[in-house]
Amino acid sequence: MNCIKTIIGRDLSLVMRQGSDTFVVLIFFVVTVTLFPLGVGPDPLILQNLASGIVWIGALLAAMLSLDRLFQLDYDDGSLELLILSPYPLELVVLCKCLVHWLTTGLPIMLMSPLLALMLNMKSTAYLSLIGSMALGTPIISLLGAVGAALVLGSRRSGVLITLLIIPLTIPILLFGVAAIQAGSEGYSASAPLMFLGALLLLSIALCPWITAISLKQVVS
Repeated sequence: MNCIKTIIGRDLSLVMRQGSDTFVVLIFFVVTVTLFPLGVGPDPLILQNLASGIVWIGALLAAMLSLDRLFQLDYDDGSLELLILSPYPLELVVLCKCLVHWLTTGLPIMLMSPLLALMLNMKSTAYLSLIGSMALGTPIISLLGAVGAALVLGSRRSGVLITLLIIPLTIPILLFGVAAIQAGSEGYSASAPLMFLGALLLLSIALCPWITAISLKQVVS
Protein backbone atom coordinates (compact mmCIF):
# COMPACT_ATOMS: atom_id res chain seq x y z
CA MET A 1 0.00 0.00 0.00
CA ASN A 2 2.88 2.38 0.74
CA CYS A 3 4.26 1.74 -2.75
CA ILE A 4 0.86 2.49 -4.32
CA LYS A 5 0.44 5.69 -2.31
CA THR A 6 3.96 6.84 -3.19
CA ILE A 7 3.57 6.27 -6.93
CA ILE A 8 0.10 7.83 -7.08
CA GLY A 9 1.21 10.82 -4.98
CA ARG A 10 4.32 11.37 -7.11
CA ASP A 11 2.44 11.22 -10.40
CA LEU A 12 -0.34 13.46 -9.12
CA SER A 13 2.19 16.05 -8.02
CA LEU A 14 3.83 15.95 -11.46
CA VAL A 15 0.45 16.44 -13.12
CA MET A 16 -0.39 19.33 -10.81
CA ARG A 17 2.85 21.06 -11.80
CA GLN A 18 1.64 20.85 -15.39
CA GLY A 19 -1.99 21.62 -14.67
CA SER A 20 -2.50 22.98 -18.15
CA ASP A 21 -2.70 19.41 -19.52
CA THR A 22 -5.98 18.68 -17.73
CA PHE A 23 -7.29 22.10 -18.69
CA VAL A 24 -6.45 21.52 -22.36
CA VAL A 25 -8.23 18.14 -22.31
CA LEU A 26 -11.41 19.68 -20.91
CA ILE A 27 -11.29 22.59 -23.34
CA PHE A 28 -10.83 20.19 -26.24
CA PHE A 29 -13.79 18.11 -25.00
CA VAL A 30 -16.02 21.17 -24.74
CA VAL A 31 -14.97 22.58 -28.13
CA THR A 32 -15.41 19.22 -29.90
CA VAL A 33 -18.91 18.70 -28.55
CA THR A 34 -19.87 22.34 -29.18
CA LEU A 35 -18.83 22.18 -32.84
CA PHE A 36 -21.33 19.41 -33.66
CA PRO A 37 -24.44 21.60 -33.27
CA LEU A 38 -22.84 24.13 -35.58
CA GLY A 39 -22.35 21.43 -38.20
CA VAL A 40 -25.63 19.49 -37.98
CA GLY A 41 -27.87 22.45 -37.13
CA PRO A 42 -29.63 23.65 -33.98
CA ASP A 43 -32.70 21.40 -34.32
CA PRO A 44 -33.35 20.03 -30.78
CA LEU A 45 -34.67 16.69 -32.05
CA ILE A 46 -31.63 16.07 -34.25
CA LEU A 47 -29.27 16.98 -31.41
CA GLN A 48 -31.21 14.76 -29.04
CA ASN A 49 -30.84 11.77 -31.36
CA LEU A 50 -27.13 12.40 -31.86
CA ALA A 51 -26.29 13.46 -28.30
CA SER A 52 -25.01 10.09 -27.06
CA GLY A 53 -22.64 9.63 -30.00
CA ILE A 54 -21.44 13.23 -29.90
CA VAL A 55 -20.57 13.13 -26.20
CA TRP A 56 -18.80 9.78 -26.45
CA ILE A 57 -16.79 10.70 -29.55
CA GLY A 58 -15.70 13.92 -27.86
CA ALA A 59 -14.72 12.01 -24.72
CA LEU A 60 -12.66 9.45 -26.67
CA LEU A 61 -10.74 12.08 -28.59
CA ALA A 62 -10.16 14.26 -25.53
CA ALA A 63 -8.91 11.37 -23.38
CA MET A 64 -6.22 10.56 -25.94
CA LEU A 65 -4.61 13.99 -25.83
CA SER A 66 -2.49 13.26 -22.75
CA LEU A 67 -1.70 9.58 -23.36
CA ASP A 68 1.70 10.31 -24.89
CA ARG A 69 2.86 11.77 -21.55
CA LEU A 70 1.95 8.66 -19.57
CA PHE A 71 5.53 7.32 -19.50
CA GLN A 72 7.41 9.96 -21.48
CA LEU A 73 8.55 12.07 -18.52
CA ASP A 74 9.84 9.01 -16.65
CA TYR A 75 11.59 7.85 -19.81
CA ASP A 76 13.26 11.22 -20.37
CA ASP A 77 14.64 11.66 -16.84
CA GLY A 78 15.67 8.02 -16.39
CA SER A 79 13.26 7.24 -13.55
CA LEU A 80 11.53 4.62 -15.69
CA GLU A 81 14.61 2.39 -15.43
CA LEU A 82 14.53 2.73 -11.65
CA LEU A 83 10.85 1.78 -11.59
CA ILE A 84 11.59 -1.31 -13.68
CA LEU A 85 14.52 -2.31 -11.44
CA SER A 86 12.57 -1.71 -8.22
CA PRO A 87 11.42 -4.75 -6.22
CA TYR A 88 7.79 -3.87 -6.83
CA PRO A 89 5.86 -5.46 -9.73
CA LEU A 90 5.99 -3.26 -12.79
CA GLU A 91 2.38 -4.20 -13.51
CA LEU A 92 1.37 -2.52 -10.25
CA VAL A 93 3.31 0.62 -11.20
CA VAL A 94 1.55 0.71 -14.58
CA LEU A 95 -1.84 0.28 -12.91
CA CYS A 96 -1.11 3.20 -10.58
CA LYS A 97 -0.12 5.40 -13.51
CA CYS A 98 -3.32 4.48 -15.34
CA LEU A 99 -5.30 5.39 -12.22
CA VAL A 100 -3.62 8.81 -12.09
CA HIS A 101 -4.34 9.34 -15.78
CA TRP A 102 -8.00 8.53 -15.20
CA LEU A 103 -8.22 10.79 -12.14
CA THR A 104 -6.79 13.73 -14.09
CA THR A 105 -8.42 13.06 -17.45
CA GLY A 106 -11.25 10.52 -17.38
CA LEU A 107 -12.88 11.74 -14.17
CA PRO A 108 -13.05 15.42 -15.26
CA ILE A 109 -14.50 14.31 -18.60
CA MET A 110 -17.10 12.20 -16.81
CA LEU A 111 -18.08 15.12 -14.57
CA MET A 112 -18.26 17.51 -17.52
CA SER A 113 -20.30 15.23 -19.79
CA PRO A 114 -23.75 15.83 -18.17
CA LEU A 115 -23.39 19.58 -18.69
CA LEU A 116 -22.58 19.10 -22.37
CA ALA A 117 -25.38 16.54 -22.69
CA LEU A 118 -27.79 19.17 -21.35
CA MET A 119 -26.64 21.53 -24.10
CA LEU A 120 -27.40 18.78 -26.65
CA ASN A 121 -30.95 18.36 -25.28
CA MET A 122 -30.35 14.82 -24.02
CA LYS A 123 -33.33 13.31 -22.21
CA SER A 124 -33.16 13.41 -18.41
CA THR A 125 -33.74 9.65 -18.21
CA ALA A 126 -30.39 9.05 -19.94
CA TYR A 127 -28.16 10.90 -17.48
CA LEU A 128 -27.60 7.96 -15.14
CA SER A 129 -26.71 5.77 -18.10
CA LEU A 130 -24.35 8.48 -19.37
CA ILE A 131 -22.51 8.72 -16.06
CA GLY A 132 -22.42 4.94 -15.66
CA SER A 133 -21.05 4.36 -19.16
CA MET A 134 -18.43 7.08 -18.67
CA ALA A 135 -17.43 5.66 -15.28
CA LEU A 136 -16.84 2.24 -16.84
CA GLY A 137 -15.56 3.31 -20.26
CA THR A 138 -13.04 6.04 -19.51
CA PRO A 139 -10.80 3.79 -17.33
CA ILE A 140 -10.60 1.35 -20.24
CA ILE A 141 -9.29 4.17 -22.45
CA SER A 142 -6.56 4.89 -19.89
CA LEU A 143 -5.58 1.22 -19.71
CA LEU A 144 -5.53 0.75 -23.48
CA GLY A 145 -3.70 4.04 -23.82
CA ALA A 146 -0.97 2.77 -21.51
CA VAL A 147 -0.35 -0.11 -23.91
CA GLY A 148 -0.13 2.29 -26.85
CA ALA A 149 2.09 4.71 -24.93
CA ALA A 150 4.49 1.91 -24.05
CA LEU A 151 4.65 0.62 -27.63
CA VAL A 152 5.54 4.01 -29.13
CA LEU A 153 7.71 5.25 -26.24
CA GLY A 154 10.71 7.14 -27.55
CA SER A 155 9.28 7.51 -31.05
CA ARG A 156 8.70 10.74 -32.87
CA ARG A 157 5.07 11.89 -33.22
CA SER A 158 4.12 9.46 -30.46
CA GLY A 159 0.77 11.20 -29.93
CA VAL A 160 -0.33 10.48 -33.50
CA LEU A 161 0.88 6.88 -33.32
CA ILE A 162 -0.99 6.24 -30.06
CA THR A 163 -4.18 7.56 -31.61
CA LEU A 164 -3.80 5.30 -34.65
CA LEU A 165 -3.16 2.29 -32.41
CA ILE A 166 -5.87 2.90 -29.83
CA ILE A 167 -8.86 4.22 -31.80
CA PRO A 168 -9.70 0.83 -33.39
CA LEU A 169 -9.58 -0.79 -29.93
CA THR A 170 -11.98 1.77 -28.48
CA ILE A 171 -14.78 1.01 -30.97
CA PRO A 172 -16.47 -1.51 -28.59
CA ILE A 173 -16.34 1.09 -25.81
CA LEU A 174 -18.03 3.62 -28.09
CA LEU A 175 -20.70 1.15 -29.21
CA PHE A 176 -21.65 -0.05 -25.73
CA GLY A 177 -21.42 3.45 -24.25
CA VAL A 178 -23.79 4.87 -26.87
CA ALA A 179 -26.10 1.84 -26.54
CA ALA A 180 -26.37 2.37 -22.77
CA ILE A 181 -27.30 6.04 -23.18
CA GLN A 182 -29.82 5.33 -25.91
CA ALA A 183 -31.44 2.61 -23.82
CA GLY A 184 -31.76 5.02 -20.91
CA SER A 185 -33.21 7.77 -23.11
CA GLU A 186 -35.86 5.39 -24.48
CA GLY A 187 -36.85 4.20 -21.02
CA TYR A 188 -35.29 0.74 -21.27
CA SER A 189 -32.80 -0.87 -18.93
CA ALA A 190 -29.17 -0.07 -19.73
CA SER A 191 -27.84 -2.97 -17.66
CA ALA A 192 -26.79 -5.11 -20.65
CA PRO A 193 -24.41 -2.61 -22.33
CA LEU A 194 -23.15 -1.48 -18.93
CA MET A 195 -22.35 -5.08 -18.00
CA PHE A 196 -20.43 -5.47 -21.27
CA LEU A 197 -18.47 -2.34 -20.41
CA GLY A 198 -17.81 -3.75 -16.94
CA ALA A 199 -16.54 -6.98 -18.47
CA LEU A 200 -14.25 -5.04 -20.81
CA LEU A 201 -12.96 -3.04 -17.84
CA LEU A 202 -12.12 -6.20 -15.87
CA LEU A 203 -10.44 -7.72 -18.92
CA SER A 204 -8.43 -4.53 -19.44
CA ILE A 205 -7.34 -4.44 -15.80
CA ALA A 206 -6.15 -8.04 -16.10
CA LEU A 207 -4.32 -7.78 -19.44
CA CYS A 208 -3.26 -4.19 -20.15
CA PRO A 209 -0.82 -3.70 -17.21
CA TRP A 210 0.87 -6.99 -18.06
CA ILE A 211 1.23 -6.14 -21.77
CA THR A 212 2.39 -2.62 -20.94
CA ALA A 213 5.02 -3.90 -18.50
CA ILE A 214 6.46 -6.24 -21.13
CA SER A 215 6.58 -3.40 -23.68
CA LEU A 216 8.31 -1.03 -21.23
CA LYS A 217 10.97 -3.62 -20.42
CA GLN A 218 11.64 -4.11 -24.12
CA VAL A 219 11.96 -0.36 -24.71
CA VAL A 220 14.33 0.23 -21.79
CA SER A 221 16.46 -2.82 -22.51
